[in-house]
Amino acid sequence: MAEERVQRRLAAILAADVVGYSRLMGEDETGTLAALKELRKTFVDPVIAEYRGRMVKLMGDGALIEFASAVDAVECSVAIQRGVAERNLKVPDNKSIIFRIGVNVGDVIIDGNDIYGDGVNVASRLEELADPGGICISGMVFDQVKGKLDAGFEDFGTQHLKNMADPVRTYRVTSESVSHAPPAHFSMPTKPSIAVLPFDNMSHDHAQEYFSDGIAEDLTTALSHFEWLFVIARNSAFTYKGKAVDVRRVGRELGVRYVLEGSVRRSGNRVRISAQLIDAGADRHVWAQRYDREIGDLF
Repeated sequence: MAEERVQRRLAAILAADVVGYSRLMGEDETGTLAALKELRKTFVDPVIAEYRGRMVKLMGDGALIEFASAVDAVECSVAIQRGVAERNLKVPDNKSIIFRIGVNVGDVIIDGNDIYGDGVNVASRLEELADPGGICISGMVFDQVKGKLDAGFEDFGTQHLKNMADPVRTYRVTSESVSHAPPAHFSMPTKPSIAVLPFDNMSHDHAQEYFSDGIAEDLTTALSHFEWLFVIARNSAFTYKGKAVDVRRVGRELGVRYVLEGSVRRSGNRVRISAQLIDAGADRHVWAQRYDREIGDLF
């Protein structure tokens, strides 16, 4: 019996995520869920339908949407960001729902109503690179939409995306094009708060990227065990990966008092991990330490 052939098609994929979702839920779970549901029903879903998109699935604070056209996908993204920004003008900063959006064009695998593959994965990674209220697109999308939209684009360089073997050429829709509201500045929680930023890989070997990311992920998990400490989710903190970071801005956007950042350098069987704890509001170092270990003793 012949093996069933995998179904594929070329598609434009839009991946969206809510900025600071864990914080919004922590402050008002019921209100956040109700506001997000209302926003989707009264605004986002009609806009998606207008641009002939298909909602593939909702994933808690995120969504995956498929289009037959890259132009439709980017136009829909711009319309969503413009509309959400306008709505947020009437909402307190600490209750504003703000999206990050990534758009890619690629080959996808069809599984019933779901889609999979690198085309989808790249869109999700691009979403993580987008600014709050912003849109990040792949070079393939840019090649198909340039000169066809009432939107500006800026070259964001070639990015090495997590779990992607090849670097991806990226562009961002200019902030003027989406007319997004000022970055979300969340109020501080009542208990101590911290964000663990992705550690820089100083080994100049992209194969070690997973190693530095793992350090930050493990620290986030370990700190989350302390009930008296508010820890920003890994997905929110990792949106700053690969960017020049202003810790004061990070503190304002995520609503945290402290930021933990650092670097990892590996040479042979030895690894050096440097970490700094920074008071984001005062922009001063609270603590710093360097650890030199044999790789066999790391865990």
